[in-house]
Amino acid sequence: MQNGDHVRNDNSHSFSHPGLILPTQSVQNQIHEKQNTACDACRSRKVKCNRLPGEEKHCLSKNYPCTHFVQQATSEKKRNAAARRPRNISTSSRLALGTPISSSPIAEHNTPPWLKATFGPWNSGRLQTYGGVNMQSTTPTLLHHLFAAPESDSTFTFKSRSPSYATWGDMASKLEDEAFRAEFALDLVEVYFQIVHTRLPLLNPLQFRARLNLQATQQRPVIAKQDEPLHPALIATVLAWGAKFSEHPLLVADRERNGGQSLLAKALINRTRELAESLKVHRIPNPHHVVISLLIEPLQCRFHGFWLTSGIRNLLGLQINHKSVMGLIKDPEARGTMIFAWWMACLSDAFSSFYYRRKPMLDDDDYDIDFYTADQNTQETTDPTAPSPREQLEGYYRAAHALARISRTIARQLWRPSTDQDGIPLDSVLSYISDLSKWRDAHLSKVGVPPNLEANWDFVSAVSACASDAQYHVTWVALFFAMDEFGIRDDAFTPSNINQVETAKRKVMEEALQASLRIAALKLDPAVMHVSCINAGNLLARLGRPEVFQCIKALEQYSYAYEETKEHAQEISREYEIAVLKGPNNFQEMASAINPSSRAFHADTMSVDALTNGNGKHHGNTYMSI
Repeated sequence: MQNGDHVRNDNSHSFSHPGLILPTQSVQNQIHEKQNTACDACRSRKVKCNRLPGEEKHCLSKNYPCTHFVQQATSEKKRNAAARRPRNISTSSRLALGTPISSSPIAEHNTPPWLKATFGPWNSGRLQTYGGVNMQSTTPTLLHHLFAAPESDSTFTFKSRSPSYATWGDMASKLEDEAFRAEFALDLVEVYFQIVHTRLPLLNPLQFRARLNLQATQQRPVIAKQDEPLHPALIATVLAWGAKFSEHPLLVADRERNGGQSLLAKALINRTRELAESLKVHRIPNPHHVVISLLIEPLQCRFHGFWLTSGIRNLLGLQINHKSVMGLIKDPEARGTMIFAWWMACLSDAFSSFYYRRKPMLDDDDYDIDFYTADQNTQETTDPTAPSPREQLEGYYRAAHALARISRTIARQLWRPSTDQDGIPLDSVLSYISDLSKWRDAHLSKVGVPPNLEANWDFVSAVSACASDAQYHVTWVALFFAMDEFGIRDDAFTPSNINQVETAKRKVMEEALQASLRIAALKLDPAVMHVSCINAGNLLARLGRPEVFQCIKALEQYSYAYEETKEHAQEISREYEIAVLKGPNNFQEMASAINPSSRAFHADTMSVDALTNGNGKHHGNTYMSI
């Protein structure tokens, strides 16, 4: 072995260590000979690829192609030593990000072939086949497996001795017809772009529709950008999202048969997750995989965090968190998609860590990129005096990022074991109160719901404003519940501090109550205010406030798409009934801050003015349902 050569481990990463005793040359030759006999499919399953007497190779018996891309990449690596990468920008990132997100070939002709195999486009030939669906499968083939009969959900091979569509309703048997599957898929795609895309604009609708290629009957080589097929897991994700909200007769019949829940929609979510995992979406840094991961996380019922974490790891692997790397993405659309994906992941990590009591994955110093902005040269043409898109977007993301940093800070303090054991330091509580109050004064009037809704307010603006409004207000509610559970640390209960402790508790209680009333009045669907409705509903229910029915109604409204919201609505209703009979209940450390006025007025008499506390700190709003 020559100096600088390395022994390759099972994960195809090179390593060397000065303390290792390397084998002799003859033994090394035997090792490499054994390694080189394994094809890609057998290598990934850690089985031999040798042909046994009277039997086929393992790969051929499982209908996997007997390819040797990893072996070729290893050989090319030894023949073509790559130049050492700059410290600030990795070679992998320059290759992956130098190509537009929807482009297939890697443009840098001097790139060593082994790097092309490792960091090329998703359909470059690696990891080709998984249980009947592979990277080269046509869309009709994918639909055949995604819409297979429900008894075949145990594995992604979708094979069953007795497949039956009966549990999906009376119309489900039509899925056996290829033409019907194509028509059904188109309906789900359109529902996705009507409902989901307005909230998570990670895809190009025109490009997606053009490349869906439902009429393809055979595999075809990728010739140009417009011919590149869509990633199978991306198609599956879009279809699964569409099934959550579609009113197609097939899904309506499915819900009617199964108590309001669509078993087909659930099956699509499970199959999408399995397909993405089998195609290594969560492991290989790639722009397509970033988008898929970030779309799968909110697709699932209840928060799991796995796909959000996978999306963040993919983004970090591509070095999207570096401003210097972002400048290498020449395609404006690809750059915009990746920057939006970064901020979506960054904000989701911060808020979910606070909502679901876990440690944030990202720190403030993990990134230096600018806020997502429109083209700097783009200006409003209809109204020269109106703010530019750049200013509007910067304002929204600056406000969201500032609130995310507060949430990240609170999460790191509140959910550590010492806080559970000893309580929250008084200084921390006072700091959180100050930080949230400063955020409100600086941002809420700009990004929240205005007192008087403008006549030309569009849907996206309404959703964005209500989401920003609710994200701020639910922070007070979550802080209240944390203080009620953990209490203030004992060292704060001194004669000189006791009044300050009670004042802080009353302040958080008042803000949490007003925040819950605000959220209940916004009455948005859980797709935007899922966590807000649940937290506000819990507090109002425990206080015996009849405004809780606004939250219950919002949660029930979309229970067919989010099955857990029905469970939360039922639990909140039970809490309210107990509180009406026995008074405010289930309060612990914050019980002393609850006063009789917390059960003030009935929902029927609630007005815009009732949502303010008289000092201008909360902006009134009219009722709206989106």
